[in-house]
Amino acid sequence: MEDNQNPLSVDEYYEIEHFARENGISPSQVSRLIKKIGNDREALTKAAMALREQK
Repeated sequence: MEDNQNPLSVDEYYEIEHFARENGISPSQVSRLIKKIGNDREALTKAAMALREQK
């Protein structure tokens, strides 16, 4: 079970890749989301869902 209280480590590319795979978006999309909204996992997950819905 993932703890959404932990921020996504922006310094560890493997974490960005893992998050991207889990959420069905590209690592570059994850990087853009981090720059836009920060590294809060819950906020990033919601934003990733919104991106997937736009397709």
